[in-house]
Amino acid sequence: MREGLQLALRRQGHTIHTAASGEEGLTRLRAEPPDIVVLDLMLPGIDGFEVCRRIRAGGDIPIIMLTARSDDFDVVGGLEAGADDYVVKPVQPRVLDARIRAVLRRTGAERAESEHHAGLGIDRAALVVSKDGRPVSLTPTELRLLLELSNTPGRVLSRQQLLEAVWEHDYLGDSRLVDACVQRLRAKIEDNPAEPVFVQTVRGFGYRFGPV
Repeated sequence: MREGLQLALRRQGHTIHTAASGEEGLTRLRAEPPDIVVLDLMLPGIDGFEVCRRIRAGGDIPIIMLTARSDDFDVVGGLEAGADDYVVKPVQPRVLDARIRAVLRRTGAERAESEHHAGLGIDRAALVVSKDGRPVSLTPTELRLLLELSNTPGRVLSRQQLLEAVWEHDYLGDSRLVDACVQRLRAKIEDNPAEPVFVQTVRGFGYRFGPV
Protein backbone atom coordinates (compact mmCIF):
# COMPACT_ATOMS: atom_id res chain seq x y z
CA MET A 1 0.00 0.00 0.00
CA ARG A 2 2.78 2.41 0.92
CA GLU A 3 4.48 2.01 -2.47
CA GLY A 4 1.18 2.41 -4.32
CA LEU A 5 0.24 5.63 -2.54
CA GLN A 6 3.77 6.96 -2.96
CA LEU A 7 3.63 6.46 -6.72
CA ALA A 8 0.12 7.86 -7.05
CA LEU A 9 0.85 10.99 -4.99
CA ARG A 10 4.02 11.65 -6.95
CA ARG A 11 1.88 11.61 -10.08
CA GLN A 12 -0.25 14.28 -8.39
CA GLY A 13 2.84 16.49 -8.08
CA HIS A 14 3.88 15.79 -4.49
CA THR A 15 7.44 15.12 -3.37
CA ILE A 16 7.23 12.02 -1.18
CA HIS A 17 9.56 10.55 1.43
CA THR A 18 8.50 7.31 3.10
CA ALA A 19 9.50 5.42 6.23
CA ALA A 20 8.85 1.78 7.07
CA SER A 21 8.55 2.29 10.84
CA GLY A 22 7.71 4.93 13.41
CA GLU A 23 11.33 5.18 14.52
CA GLU A 24 12.57 5.68 10.97
CA GLY A 25 9.89 8.26 10.32
CA LEU A 26 10.82 10.32 13.37
CA THR A 27 14.50 10.20 12.42
CA ARG A 28 13.77 11.36 8.87
CA LEU A 29 11.44 14.06 10.11
CA ARG A 30 14.13 15.55 12.34
CA ALA A 31 16.65 15.53 9.50
CA GLU A 32 14.31 16.96 6.86
CA PRO A 33 10.99 18.33 8.20
CA PRO A 34 8.19 17.90 5.64
CA ASP A 35 5.26 20.20 4.87
CA ILE A 36 2.82 17.51 6.02
CA VAL A 37 2.87 13.99 7.48
CA VAL A 38 0.56 11.18 6.33
CA LEU A 39 0.73 8.75 9.24
CA ASP A 40 -0.46 5.14 9.32
CA LEU A 41 -1.58 4.10 12.79
CA MET A 42 -0.55 0.47 12.20
CA LEU A 43 3.25 0.66 12.34
CA PRO A 44 5.93 -1.77 13.49
CA GLY A 45 7.71 -0.67 16.66
CA ILE A 46 6.36 2.66 17.89
CA ASP A 47 2.69 2.80 16.88
CA GLY A 48 1.08 5.69 15.04
CA PHE A 49 -0.48 7.18 18.17
CA GLU A 50 2.91 7.59 19.85
CA VAL A 51 4.52 8.88 16.66
CA CYS A 52 1.74 11.46 16.37
CA ARG A 53 2.23 12.58 19.97
CA ARG A 54 6.00 12.94 19.49
CA ILE A 55 5.58 14.92 16.27
CA ARG A 56 3.07 17.21 17.91
CA ALA A 57 5.24 17.68 21.01
CA GLY A 58 8.10 18.84 18.81
CA GLY A 59 6.27 21.17 16.45
CA ASP A 60 3.21 22.07 14.42
CA ILE A 61 3.65 19.99 11.25
CA PRO A 62 0.18 19.05 9.91
CA ILE A 63 -0.71 15.37 10.33
CA ILE A 64 -3.23 13.26 8.44
CA MET A 65 -3.66 9.82 9.95
CA LEU A 66 -4.57 6.66 8.07
CA THR A 67 -6.68 4.19 9.99
CA ALA A 68 -7.92 0.78 8.95
CA ARG A 69 -11.18 1.35 10.77
CA SER A 70 -13.53 4.19 11.57
CA ASP A 71 -13.91 2.91 15.14
CA ASP A 72 -14.06 5.55 17.85
CA PHE A 73 -10.93 4.15 19.51
CA ASP A 74 -8.77 4.71 16.42
CA VAL A 75 -10.30 7.99 15.33
CA VAL A 76 -10.64 9.71 18.70
CA GLY A 77 -7.27 8.39 19.86
CA GLY A 78 -5.55 9.79 16.79
CA LEU A 79 -7.29 13.15 17.03
CA GLU A 80 -6.48 13.47 20.73
CA ALA A 81 -2.86 12.65 19.92
CA GLY A 82 -2.81 15.72 17.67
CA ALA A 83 -3.84 14.64 14.16
CA ASP A 84 -5.44 17.34 11.98
CA ASP A 85 -7.54 15.00 9.84
CA TYR A 86 -8.03 11.30 9.18
CA VAL A 87 -8.95 8.98 6.32
CA VAL A 88 -10.05 5.36 6.52
CA LYS A 89 -8.18 2.73 4.52
CA PRO A 90 -8.42 1.70 1.79
CA VAL A 91 -8.26 5.25 0.47
CA GLN A 92 -8.30 6.39 -3.14
CA PRO A 93 -5.16 8.42 -3.98
CA ARG A 94 -7.26 11.28 -5.37
CA VAL A 95 -9.15 11.48 -2.06
CA LEU A 96 -5.92 11.55 -0.07
CA ASP A 97 -4.49 14.15 -2.46
CA ALA A 98 -7.55 16.35 -1.89
CA ARG A 99 -7.22 16.03 1.89
CA ILE A 100 -3.52 16.86 1.74
CA ARG A 101 -4.11 19.97 -0.33
CA ALA A 102 -6.97 21.07 1.92
CA VAL A 103 -4.81 20.78 5.04
CA LEU A 104 -1.95 22.67 3.40
CA ARG A 105 -4.29 25.48 2.36
CA ARG A 106 -5.12 26.09 6.01
CA THR A 107 -1.92 28.08 6.43
CA GLY A 108 -3.28 30.84 4.15
CA ALA A 109 -3.99 34.27 5.62
CA GLU A 110 -7.58 35.33 6.17
CA ARG A 111 -7.55 39.08 6.86
CA ALA A 112 -4.60 41.45 7.04
CA GLU A 113 -5.21 42.90 10.51
CA SER A 114 -4.49 42.36 14.18
CA GLU A 115 -7.07 41.79 16.88
CA HIS A 116 -7.00 41.69 20.66
CA HIS A 117 -9.62 39.94 22.77
CA ALA A 118 -9.17 40.03 26.56
CA GLY A 119 -5.49 39.10 26.43
CA LEU A 120 -5.71 37.00 23.27
CA GLY A 121 -3.92 38.55 20.29
CA ILE A 122 -4.58 37.42 16.70
CA ASP A 123 -2.43 38.79 13.88
CA ARG A 124 -4.14 37.64 10.69
CA ALA A 125 -1.42 38.99 8.42
CA ALA A 126 1.48 37.30 10.18
CA LEU A 127 -0.63 34.33 11.33
CA VAL A 128 0.62 34.81 14.88
CA VAL A 129 -1.41 34.21 18.04
CA SER A 130 -0.38 35.40 21.50
CA LYS A 131 -1.81 35.04 24.99
CA ASP A 132 -1.00 37.75 27.52
CA GLY A 133 1.87 38.85 25.27
CA ARG A 134 3.40 35.39 24.89
CA PRO A 135 3.31 33.53 21.57
CA VAL A 136 0.99 30.53 21.32
CA SER A 137 2.07 27.64 19.11
CA LEU A 138 -0.91 26.38 17.08
CA THR A 139 -1.10 23.77 14.37
CA PRO A 140 -2.41 24.98 10.98
CA THR A 141 -5.79 23.39 11.69
CA GLU A 142 -6.05 24.93 15.16
CA LEU A 143 -5.09 28.30 13.72
CA ARG A 144 -7.61 28.05 10.90
CA LEU A 145 -10.35 27.09 13.37
CA LEU A 146 -9.52 30.07 15.58
CA LEU A 147 -9.46 32.41 12.57
CA GLU A 148 -12.80 31.09 11.36
CA LEU A 149 -14.51 31.47 14.73
CA SER A 150 -12.97 34.86 15.56
CA ASN A 151 -13.88 36.24 12.12
CA THR A 152 -17.46 36.71 13.35
CA PRO A 153 -17.45 37.08 17.16
CA GLY A 154 -20.73 36.09 18.77
CA ARG A 155 -21.99 34.20 15.73
CA VAL A 156 -22.75 30.53 16.31
CA LEU A 157 -21.18 28.18 13.76
CA SER A 158 -22.37 24.60 13.51
CA ARG A 159 -19.93 21.73 13.40
CA GLN A 160 -20.88 21.13 9.77
CA GLN A 161 -20.14 24.77 8.89
CA LEU A 162 -16.75 24.48 10.56
CA LEU A 163 -16.01 21.20 8.78
CA GLU A 164 -16.69 22.84 5.44
CA ALA A 165 -14.74 26.03 6.22
CA VAL A 166 -11.74 24.57 8.08
CA TRP A 167 -11.40 20.99 6.86
CA GLU A 168 -13.05 21.68 3.45
CA HIS A 169 -15.23 18.61 3.78
CA ASP A 170 -18.22 19.24 1.52
CA TYR A 171 -20.16 16.21 2.72
CA LEU A 172 -21.86 15.37 6.01
CA GLY A 173 -18.65 15.15 7.96
CA ASP A 174 -17.51 13.77 11.27
CA SER A 175 -18.05 16.17 14.17
CA ARG A 176 -15.27 14.43 16.11
CA LEU A 177 -12.73 16.35 14.01
CA VAL A 178 -14.21 19.64 15.20
CA ASP A 179 -14.65 18.63 18.84
CA ALA A 180 -11.11 17.25 19.17
CA CYS A 181 -9.58 20.35 17.59
CA VAL A 182 -11.66 22.62 19.85
CA GLN A 183 -10.35 20.75 22.90
CA ARG A 184 -6.73 21.16 21.78
CA LEU A 185 -7.28 24.84 20.96
CA ARG A 186 -8.87 25.53 24.34
CA ALA A 187 -5.94 23.88 26.11
CA LYS A 188 -3.64 26.44 24.48
CA ILE A 189 -5.62 29.70 24.63
CA GLU A 190 -7.99 29.43 27.60
CA ASP A 191 -7.06 30.18 31.21
CA ASN A 192 -9.37 27.37 32.24
CA PRO A 193 -10.29 25.03 29.35
CA ALA A 194 -13.15 23.63 31.46
CA GLU A 195 -14.72 27.11 31.54
CA PRO A 196 -13.82 28.55 28.12
CA VAL A 197 -14.08 32.25 27.44
CA PHE A 198 -12.96 32.39 23.82
CA VAL A 199 -14.27 29.19 22.22
CA GLN A 200 -17.70 28.72 23.72
CA THR A 201 -20.03 25.76 23.24
CA VAL A 202 -23.62 26.50 22.31
CA ARG A 203 -25.27 23.25 23.28
CA GLY A 204 -27.19 21.63 20.46
CA PHE A 205 -25.87 24.09 17.86
CA GLY A 206 -22.09 24.39 17.72
CA TYR A 207 -19.46 26.93 18.78
CA ARG A 208 -19.02 30.69 18.90
CA PHE A 209 -16.12 33.02 19.64
CA GLY A 210 -16.32 35.20 22.73
CA PRO A 211 -16.22 37.09 24.92
CA VAL A 212 -19.43 38.59 23.59
